[in-house]
Amino acid sequence: MGTLVVLAVVVGLVGLVVRSMIRDKKKGKSLQCGSDCSHCGGHCH
Repeated sequence: MGTLVVLAVVVGLVGLVVRSMIRDKKKGKSLQCGSDCSHCGGHCH
């Protein structure tokens, strides 16, 4: 039972991280560019 609870928590956290990354990408932010694509020379698009 404890394993299932830990698994559910881990899956939930991974889902939140992925959702955050998708939202940032839609806003024009990117991890490769230091979260500011205006300074990367156009490599984000």
